Amino acid sequence: NNNNNNNNNNSSSSSGSSLGSARKNRQRGCNERGASTKAYGNSRDNANPLRSINDPNFADLSDRLKLDNVRQSLIRQEDSIIFALIERSQYKVNDRVYKANSIDVPCYDAHTGVRSSMLEFMLREREQMDGKIRRYTSPDEHAFYPESLPPLVIPPMNFGEVLHEYALKININDRIKEMYVENIVPGMCESGDDNNYGSAGLCDVNCLQLISRRIHYGKFVAEAKFRAQPEEYSELIHKQDGNGLMQLLTNQAVEDRVVARVTNKAAFYGQDINEEVPDASKVLTNPKNQKYKVAPEIIANLYFKWIMPMTKDVQVEYLLRRLD
Repeated sequence: NNNNNNNNNNSSSSSGSSLGSARKNRQRGCNERGASTKAYGNSRDNANPLRSINDPNFADLSDRLKLDNVRQSLIRQEDSIIFALIERSQYKVNDRVYKANSIDVPCYDAHTGVRSSMLEFMLREREQMDGKIRRYTSPDEHAFYPESLPPLVIPPMNFGEVLHEYALKININDRIKEMYVENIVPGMCESGDDNNYGSAGLCDVNCLQLISRRIHYGKFVAEAKFRAQPEEYSELIHKQDGNGLMQLLTNQAVEDRVVARVTNKAAFYGQDINEEVPDASKVLTNPKNQKYKVAPEIIANLYFKWIMPMTKDVQVEYLLRRLD
């Protein structure tokens, strides 16, 4: 703070140097706070509940990443994705959010100097916050810009070794973002521009993070399938038969049930609920009499056409290296 005051009182200093000094001081303040917090944590014995996070054996005690809970996790993720897509659909496409050099955001390509899109700026900023609190140390989370993640402010957690180590190298977020912008958004949103760039962008970030988690969860699905049929999968893996793996892991009856379930959920979640309990039979058997925020079949089709196939791509990529 004293350094900041000195910089402010120095009228001959340029605004650029003052800003640079302020940033250094803020960083120094963060470092000092981090050091004092760590010292505080070590100065207590059993009385400090935060002491345990400095233990290298500090582990995830929930059941969310256990293979036995894969199906339940996928169902819960459906709910989150459907709600997020419905929320995004209230705004128009707003193409400017996705175009580079279109909105004046303080984010530039390091090589070309071209201003980034607003979506990239918002994703990077969100990942700066999430990355500090170890979101991307969890095996079911994947950053869109992993090369730019910040240092952790809390120690990493031990999630156990559920997946093969090659799982860490699988990240198809570039494909996911391209698919989302070019297919999902125009597939469910009204065309045009309503100037709600910030609101639409916030919805986009939420949708992308949820969809990314769902698609990359294919690693857990693949591991569960491999353990259920190790001999069948091992034979195809030794042959590096990607097409054969795709056929083996595909269960059309299960996929049809997923699409039906997503359609039904979108039908319920996409209507305005009043004080009266909705009649499920009327909602599902008389869709023409219902008004939806977004047509359920649109969300189900996006799920079937894009999300599910990309999940299977992740499964195949993981299985091909499962025996390395």
